[in-house]
Amino acid sequence: MEAKQVKTAADARKLIEERDIKHVKVGVFDVDGILRGKYIHRDKFLSALEGGFGFCDVVLGWDSNDQLYDSAKFTGWHTAYPDAMARILPETCRELPMEENTILFLGEFEGTAEAVCPRANLRRVLKKADDMGYGVSAACEFEFFLFEETPHSVREKNYRNLKNITPGFYGYSMLRNSVHSEFYQDLLELGDAMDFPIEGLHTETGPGVLEAALVHDSALRAADKAALFKTFTKVLAQRAGWMATFMAKWSKDWPGQSGHMHVSLQGKDGRSVFFDDTKPHKMSDEMRWFVGGQQKLMPEFLSMVSCTVNSYSRLIPGFWAPTTATWAVENRTTALRVIPGSPKSQRVEYRIAAADINPYIALAACIGSGLWGIENRIEPTAPVVGNAYDQTFPDALSLPRTLFEAAGRLRQSEAANNLFGEDFVEHYAQSREWEEREFRKAITDWEMQRYFEII
Repeated sequence: MEAKQVKTAADARKLIEERDIKHVKVGVFDVDGILRGKYIHRDKFLSALEGGFGFCDVVLGWDSNDQLYDSAKFTGWHTAYPDAMARILPETCRELPMEENTILFLGEFEGTAEAVCPRANLRRVLKKADDMGYGVSAACEFEFFLFEETPHSVREKNYRNLKNITPGFYGYSMLRNSVHSEFYQDLLELGDAMDFPIEGLHTETGPGVLEAALVHDSALRAADKAALFKTFTKVLAQRAGWMATFMAKWSKDWPGQSGHMHVSLQGKDGRSVFFDDTKPHKMSDEMRWFVGGQQKLMPEFLSMVSCTVNSYSRLIPGFWAPTTATWAVENRTTALRVIPGSPKSQRVEYRIAAADINPYIALAACIGSGLWGIENRIEPTAPVVGNAYDQTFPDALSLPRTLFEAAGRLRQSEAANNLFGEDFVEHYAQSREWEEREFRKAITDWEMQRYFEII
């Protein structure tokens, strides 16, 4: 029996017994999109299939550096960090081709922790879509840089003078992908084996930067695929003696790294909700309202998509990243790009996102705002024509310039609190405010170089 055939707890039990698997890997994705997990003995795993398992809720109460939030209401020293219950999701079963006779399952928090669980939040948004009569398809694409470095060497160098796997600009290079074809093939094969198949893989413009477009799927499965792709691309690179980074912008000298999301809606009959060949750009009324909602709420939801301090270093003119809540048709200078085509391909690309997204949270914002637009029949502005960087737009389309400001906008958003729940909004917003407060403690190289001698 193959991992991809597992759909139920009974299937999972059968697979483990057939292969005589002794230990199973189980993981949950935290607020920052980091896979936290452990190995579980088969007996405990088989028991957990039915009754769930306890997972210390500190993984929802600390940051990406394992530092404890100082203002979280959900958990903290005031609750003494108890176990939260998590359920195992049989349908997420994955092969682990780099580990002998081991398989991976994802989990999702339940009970009181479900309100702040990133995956559960997206699931609730998709339940809303289903209640409205829609199915949601999605796909993510990521740019990431590769370095001839190790976790030890980058720290020894203090993250300076890092060596990329290749030099210079060279997008869509057949030379580069042939020289390093072993890594490309390994990544493509890993995607197939772990069920995050890659539709396209090529070099981007910059030293050692690649772009991978994942095959589209139903939105929750697409989020699983995106989150696992990021995790195991880093695993594969490190096993090869390299490192991959999905930072939004790791160097001022090179463009930032995108994490664009493509979304479309289908009706209960499976037909496209977005396509209407009698309308301009083949955009149905629902698609137009969907874009209108995304545009309207983007300034309020930005912290869910631009989720790190570093995200805001990417949002500057002229570097392939949008800077205002604009939309257009087949235009890569705006935050939302409508891609007209056939009923199967008609979709909207949410281009504000960088590679540092937590796919569950970012897709919840992307899809939730669009559903809100349909509910409220929100009309978008006129589509941008030409270069959006050279044009001025109303203040209502301006985006927050810092993570702290964006988190504050989310806190105050009536739409966010209604869509995602007050508990999620409170917990997530405080986590982003914490992130910026941690950044403010740092003394940057720029400050030292500018002020140390002269001021």
